[in-house]
Amino acid sequence: MKPVAIFRHSPTEGPGYFATYLEAHAIDWNLVRVDAGETLPASVEAFSGLAFMGGPMSVNDDLPWIRAALHLIRAAADAGVPVLGHCLGAQLMSKALGGAVGPSPHKEIGWARVDVADSELARAWFGDTRSFVAFHWHGETFSIPPGAACVASSPHCHNQAFVMDRHLGLQCHVEMTAEMVRAWCDSGRQELARCASPTVQAAREIEAQLPSRISVLNGVAARLYEHWIGGLKR
Repeated sequence: MKPVAIFRHSPTEGPGYFATYLEAHAIDWNLVRVDAGETLPASVEAFSGLAFMGGPMSVNDDLPWIRAALHLIRAAADAGVPVLGHCLGAQLMSKALGGAVGPSPHKEIGWARVDVADSELARAWFGDTRSFVAFHWHGETFSIPPGAACVASSPHCHNQAFVMDRHLGLQCHVEMTAEMVRAWCDSGRQELARCASPTVQAAREIEAQLPSRISVLNGVAARLYEHWIGGLKR
């Protein structure tokens, strides 16, 4: 099978548990370090799937690589190559596929509940999970692109996940590891300090009960990734 291309947009926002999952299932992956100036591939022909990770920027920013990323996502959709988006990655997917991205009514940082839709499509991806506690770090949100369906929501951000054919976009972060959570709390200390909101948690609250929270999150992620790799182009 061709490798999965993983696009990193920030040094601390790598593939995390997603890479661990791929390696456990003997699926090769290539990391494209967009944050280090690496060029996005011109086509999807060399890859079985594309995965876009998070980042602190907006998809509406005037950055040189964003147009290339949107083009690549559209090309993947046309070619039947599965795309997976985490946070910024899902926002890129939404914009590329005809949706829109803008400020969220509430900035979400920390651990909070996500509810899975009561639909056959949602059950195909999430299995028997009806709700789970996810990790969040976002100030923007996406609309559901034409032809896609919302499969998960939260009290403060309605569109937490969408599915279109074999493509999955997630506003929440299911790829987290304990090391990533600690690194984000450290690098985002100033942002946490200046955000006085019920939907933004302090670092000590975010890092509490971390092993058990990560274990549960890994389980949810594994179910999603299992369904996603089933659609990889061979």
